[in-house]
Amino acid sequence: MPDRTSQIIDVLDEAFAPLVAADPAAFRGKYRTMASDPHAFFRGTACLYYADVTADADPFCDERSGRIWIHGDLHVENFGTYLNADGRLVFDVNDFDEAYLGRFTWDLQRFAASLALVGWQKALPEDDVRRLIGRYLRSYLAQVDDYRRSDEDDYALRLDNTDGPIHDALVEARGQRRAEQLDGITVVEDGARRFTEGGGARRLGKRERARVERAFAAYLDTIPDTKRFDRDLFYELRDVVGRSGFGIGSAGLPAYNLLVEGFSQALDNDVVLTMKQANVPAVSRFVDSAAVERYFDHEGHRTVVSQRALQVHTDPLLGHTDIDGVGYVVAELSPYEIDLDWSGLTEPDDIASVVDQLGRATAKIHCASDEDSDQDLVDFQVEDAIADCLDRRRKEFIAWVTDFGISYADRVREDHALFVDAFREGRIGVSAT
Repeated sequence: MPDRTSQIIDVLDEAFAPLVAADPAAFRGKYRTMASDPHAFFRGTACLYYADVTADADPFCDERSGRIWIHGDLHVENFGTYLNADGRLVFDVNDFDEAYLGRFTWDLQRFAASLALVGWQKALPEDDVRRLIGRYLRSYLAQVDDYRRSDEDDYALRLDNTDGPIHDALVEARGQRRAEQLDGITVVEDGARRFTEGGGARRLGKRERARVERAFAAYLDTIPDTKRFDRDLFYELRDVVGRSGFGIGSAGLPAYNLLVEGFSQALDNDVVLTMKQANVPAVSRFVDSAAVERYFDHEGHRTVVSQRALQVHTDPLLGHTDIDGVGYVVAELSPYEIDLDWSGLTEPDDIASVVDQLGRATAKIHCASDEDSDQDLVDFQVEDAIADCLDRRRKEFIAWVTDFGISYADRVREDHALFVDAFREGRIGVSAT
């Protein structure tokens, strides 16, 4: 398939060339991870996914449902726990780096393909995978209906309404201790904490440190008044180190860890923030983005507005800033974030209860991101827009998304093999050696 190989190479080059040039070693690591299995490849190639789906007609989206806030990189591993602004542990969608405006179906199609890939890797029969995708979609639509019937917009997966692996993740998160996290990445000297060096952390020169400190001061002004802590105490900056980008999607993106005083002067209450350069969302490369881009100061601003639209109660430390005009996202490096562990999920019945809950979590982010949120790019009720465009066509819609998930997973497995060959041959933008 020489034409498809060329397309894969071209799309990856267009999306990542500047970052590859900035940090080829990081991208060698990213590409090796992507080469390890088809799902890892899928996670790292949202740009290729949108090159494909934006070229296809969508028989279900209309003008409204085709322009809502979407997660942009929804897959089975982008779910986990977090401590929300009300101090409650919540299980939800995470990682909003790719969030943008687009068709609600794109999130559901991407999740369906991800679930089909994981099902294949677990050797589940195709009929079982189809049933699981169907359960996810029906759960999603049931939650959309719940939003239409009720004025309640604060639905969340919590300790009191979950079971199985999702409940287990929340219980594990509840047992985490901030002091243990701090002890793993800091040392106490002269009665104060500082970051340890090595393990990916580096000390900054004076000029770089000064730029980061100015960016930190600007970030403080982007925290909403309703979420701001006592500024005189909480936000005192103690230490800064440089880091490489976090995760498979952040290779080549500069990042910093910042240590702030925290909730009190007790050493165990210090808080670690991450300041990470924001990326260009994959979907924006394939849609008319002019109106959306004018709304934001930079990609960091876009990421934060997106997350606040998609989550009812975001991290109270979430904010944005810039360094030399380049946007950065700032958030807590929280000890309470536990990702859903799929390794022990091997039987269809066990996975079924999980996808039921993930479907509702997906509907939650879509339906939260409308006229009731703080942004005004989406100024209508999303749940009504989705229900209207699927009126009397839900069975057809479920079959359409399921067929897509199965067929696109087949394509991803073929693309993965082409990618591995191209990477080994040095054709993919960064040498394999």
